[in-house]
Amino acid sequence: MQSVAENKKSNNIAEYIIYMYQMEDLIRSYQGNREEIKIFVVEKYPVSDEDKDKIADWYLALLDQMETQGILEKGHLSELNSLVYELAQIHWNQLKTDPKYFMAYGKAKPFILEAVMQAGGQDLGNEIQICLNGVYGLLLCRLLGRKVSEEQLKSAEAYGDILSTLSYHYQVKDSISKN
Repeated sequence: MQSVAENKKSNNIAEYIIYMYQMEDLIRSYQGNREEIKIFVVEKYPVSDEDKDKIADWYLALLDQMETQGILEKGHLSELNSLVYELAQIHWNQLKTDPKYFMAYGKAKPFILEAVMQAGGQDLGNEIQICLNGVYGLLLCRLLGRKVSEEQLKSAEAYGDILSTLSYHYQVKDSISKN
């Protein structure tokens, strides 16, 4: 689990954020019950007992973070919120400097506005949070076997274009800051 998360984090930050949202929801589905997480999640992995112990440690450390940050029922880890904010900063910069990005954003903008309108005053966060939620919502629909509308597919594609570009720029920025 940790290596999967680390791999996603280093290669595609948007995928990492969505993956971690999924892990938060998985922990919530067991109401943070440590024993159930070990039995119904960790024990299902076809790996050695030693690897299962490492996986259990990772899930339980994530659970500890969620409890400490008071997000066991809803919300996201502060690390993920910070990453979304960083992506939003890149987004706002790209809008001002990259005409191709601005065009891609133009395709996503109607879907972002529609999400805001459907929220009826509920705070959805910044535009990048809305894009992440849209892609994650599509993933959940597919995982749950729900019918996916043509509109959902179009919005997820537009959101995905934005997120993949931002992930690329995040990776470039991150590799520059490490050197």
